[in-house]
Amino acid sequence: QVQLVESGGGSVQAGGSLRLSCAASGRTDSSDAMGWFRQVPGKEREFVAAIRWSGGRTYYADSVQGRFSISRDNAKTTVYLQMNNQKTEDTAVYYCNAHGALKWPWGQGTQVTVSS
Repeated sequence: QVQLVESGGGSVQAGGSLRLSCAASGRTDSSDAMGWFRQVPGKEREFVAAIRWSGGRTYYADSVQGRFSISRDNAKTTVYLQMNNQKTEDTAVYYCNAHGALKWPWGQGTQVTVSS
């Protein structure tokens, strides 16, 4: 079983930056890619970004393309999300998980609040 712990959230003004971290323990190689997702109250969780463990190919939602950057360590234990030029609509709880049909138990997430 994989355990996920997200950290790095906080409050920032529009235009600011934050870096999120996701520590993954267990059989992370059961998925070939990791992703970041976010959710606001009353809405479904949405995809933000993903990265393949091997090769490092990245994928982004249109809403964050050019502002966010996902990266990972080679040990397949940590995934990062660098968020730049943040907008108020980026306010959400951010989660990491496998990218694809497979999903591990969700962590608690980390709250990101962007104020104008």
